Order: sequence, then C-alpha cells, then structure tokens
Amino acid sequence: MTNELKPEYEITTGARPTGTTTDQDAAANVQQMFDTIAPKYDLLNHVLSVGIDRWWWTRAARSFRPILERPEAVALDLCCGTGDMTLALLKHRPHQQPTTSNQQPATAPILAVDFSHQMLSRGAEKFAAHNIIPIEADALHLPIAENSIDLVTSAFGFRNLSNYEAGLAELYRVLRPGGQIGILDFNQPTGLTGTLYNLYFKQILPRFGGLISGDPAAYTYLPDSVARFPRPSRMIELMADAGFTHPTWTSYTFGTAGLYRAIKP
Repeated sequence: MTNELKPEYEITTGARPTGTTTDQDAAANVQQMFDTIAPKYDLLNHVLSVGIDRWWWTRAARSFRPILERPEAVALDLCCGTGDMTLALLKHRPHQQPTTSNQQPATAPILAVDFSHQMLSRGAEKFAAHNIIPIEADALHLPIAENSIDLVTSAFGFRNLSNYEAGLAELYRVLRPGGQIGILDFNQPTGLTGTLYNLYFKQILPRFGGLISGDPAAYTYLPDSVARFPRPSRMIELMADAGFTHPTWTSYTFGTAGLYRAIKP
C-alpha cells in the first residue's frame, strides 16, 4: 500500500467533485453539496471526528491570540460553515460592545464568510448575540477591500476551493502587510497511521456520513478531496509562490490534520 499521490492529483489546482471538469462546475457542485448536508453538518462533524474537531478549532484559534486580542484587528473566518471556528476565534477577542445603537463597537467585528446559504444561515443563528458579521460570498471573489484584514483563518474549508492558487492570491489581496493566514485542514498521513486513517476515512466514514446525512456522495467526496489536497511541503510552496513569507505547517493528531500559517510581508 502506498500513500503517494496519483498523477492526476499532482496537477490538480483545486477541488474536483466527481463529474466536474472546470473551476465553475466544481464550485457549483460543492456549494450545492454543502447546502444539502447543512442540517446534519454539526452533528456529523462531532460524531465522525469523535469530538476531536473541537480541539482542533480551539488549538488553532489560540495560536492567533496575539492578533485577536488587539481590539482594532480585523479577523475574517473564510469558508466558516456553521461557525464553530468563528466562535473559537471569538473567545480571544476583547469583550467590548457598543453602548448604544449609534456607536461603533470598540472591538472590530469578526467577518464570517461562506458561499453556502444554508450553512451560513445556521452559523448566523449562533452569531446573533455576538460581534460577528456573516457574509455570503465566494472565497475567490471576496467583497472586501484590499489591505484591510489582519487575520484570515479557514478551518476545513480551503480544501474545497476550486482553485487553491487563486484562493491564496485572494487572501494575499485582502490582508494588510504583516497580516497572517491560518489554514486548518486535513492531511494524508503515512505509515501505519496512514493505513488506519485510510481504513476509517475511505471505508467507514463515507458509509456512516452518507447514512446520517442522506447524501452518500458528499461523504465520498470528503476522502477524495483530502487525497487531492496538496501535502504540507507542496502547500508551503504554494504559499511562498503567492508572496507569503515564513510559511509553516504544524501537525495535529498524528498528522491527520494540521495548521498552515504564513505572513504577508
């Protein structure tokens, strides 16, 4: 058994659900897929990850505490889904709220972006009492001014973009000089861990996910999307090629997931 990429994965620049051949088709398919599974998304995340997903979000958010603790810093959670990573970031924001409806918050809001209406709607319910602004938008075409964001995070969403290079370029565009990105996503481990990971991720998870969600294709797509996603060494190259400096990857849970970080010079 080998964990090496198949040749077609090596040249893939983004997600490609079965039956799609272009960036546009892939994006539309992914959008529809997440709209469909949105009602059961939170339940499936927690059950299928055995609760480890909460620890991943918490650890990733904590690593950006120096930025998040600055009241004026603007954070953007990309592909926010139902908002769990967004709320993990919120825990490190100063607790300052406006005293009247005419006053601006003393602490800049977190921007939560997703292009799935159903996912974002569920996130917006969680955000209602907090200093978070939900924005329905395409990650490759953000309605955000350049050089305006201090931190962009993405938890298990960047992998679903139809073009990774274009995604990194868009993050670079909106970040202020000195701003940081944090991409938390799955990885394909090697060795015995990789063998056990493949058994669960490619055989067991799709069956349970499809049964509970009612959409087997979505949970067949999940392991396929991880197989297509660049390995850490390649992702670090892509971040550097996009203009970022100090790109790093920190392994989580035996390499099954990890956090990519980089800085806009």
